[in-house]
Amino acid sequence: MGEVALGTGSGFIWDSKGHVVTNWHVIRKADLKNVNVAILTKKKYIPTNDRESEYSRTVYKAKLVGYDEDKDIAVLKLPDYDSKGNKNYWEGIERAHGSFSELGSENSIPPIPLSVGQTALAIGNPFGLDHSLSVGVISGLGREVRSPSGRPIPNVIQTDAAINPGNSGGPLLDSSGRLIGMNTAIFSTTGSSAGIGFAIPFDTLAYVVTMILRSGKVIRPALGISYLEGSRARVLGITRGVLVLDVPAGSYCAKSGLKGTMRGAEGITIGDIIVGFDGKEIDKEADLFKALEGRKVGDTVTLTVSRSTVSERKDSQDFSTDNLAFKDIRLQTILQGSDVVKRTETKVAGAVN
Repeated sequence: MGEVALGTGSGFIWDSKGHVVTNWHVIRKADLKNVNVAILTKKKYIPTNDRESEYSRTVYKAKLVGYDEDKDIAVLKLPDYDSKGNKNYWEGIERAHGSFSELGSENSIPPIPLSVGQTALAIGNPFGLDHSLSVGVISGLGREVRSPSGRPIPNVIQTDAAINPGNSGGPLLDSSGRLIGMNTAIFSTTGSSAGIGFAIPFDTLAYVVTMILRSGKVIRPALGISYLEGSRARVLGITRGVLVLDVPAGSYCAKSGLKGTMRGAEGITIGDIIVGFDGKEIDKEADLFKALEGRKVGDTVTLTVSRSTVSERKDSQDFSTDNLAFKDIRLQTILQGSDVVKRTETKVAGAVN
C-alpha cells in the first residue's frame, strides 16, 4: 500500500468561503503560494483547440487552516478576493455554478448508499495532467489504509478508477456528480495505477472538516493512556493485547483501577495488558483504534485487562513476561477527549494543483 507520490496533488473547493479540502500527505511539505484554481467558464462543453478558454485559471496563495494526520485530511483557505481584488469571490462563483453545499455540508446530503459495482469518477492531476477524469466502479467497501501517522483509516472505498501520482486529494464522485470520497492511496508495486485505489469516505470527510472549520481541532474519544508499541511488546513476550505504560493520576482510567508499568531501582513491574474493549478482542494497538471509532467523549466502556497475579519485579536488562501468571479482569472507564489536529495560520513549505 503506498501513498500517491509527493510533488503535485489535487484538492476541491468545499464551501463558498473558499475552503479547500485535500490530503495532509499532499501538502505537509508544500509551499502553498502556488495553488492553481480552475473554474469552468462554459456550462456546456464545446469542442475547441483552445483548451484554456474552457477555464478561468488563477494562482492563489493559500493558508493552512488545520489538519488531521490520523485521517490524512487537510483544510486550506483561499483569499476572499479574486486576482482583480473583488471580494466575496467564492460566493459569486457559487451563485454562478451552483451550490458548494452539495459537496461541503454534512447536513445537506443524506447518507448516500454505496454499493459494489456502482460507477465512480475520480478527478485530479495525475502526472501533472490537470483536471483529468477517470471512470471506474466501486470495487469494495469497508477497506482500511494507513494514515501518515500510522493509524488505520477504516471504512475506506476501493475503486478501479485510475488513481495515479497527482490524483491524491481529488474528489471521488458518483454518477450524479455527488461527492462520495477523496482519493487518497493506491496499491501498486510501480507507483502507478494498478486498478486498486482507495478513497476516504464522505462521512469521514464531513466530520473532520466540519470540526476543523468550527473549532480548529478534532476532539476524539481516547483512553488517555500511553502504551507500548506492538513490535516492542512482542520482544517482551507479550503475544496479545496492548501493554499499558502510563496511566495519568486523576484520569478516568486511573480511577477505574487500570495499572501502568512501573520502573524502579529494582527493575520493572509489569502493568495491565488490554485484551478486550466492550467485548471486542484486542490483539494489537490497531484493534484498539478501531474499537474507539464511532465512540463519543463521555461514553462508558468496559475494558478486559490481563493482570499479573504477582508483583514480581523484572530486571530491565533481561525483561520477559514468560514466567509471569496473568488473570483477566474487567474494568469500567469513561472516554476522555483528545485533541488530534493542529490549527495554524502559518504557511507551510510544492504546489497543489
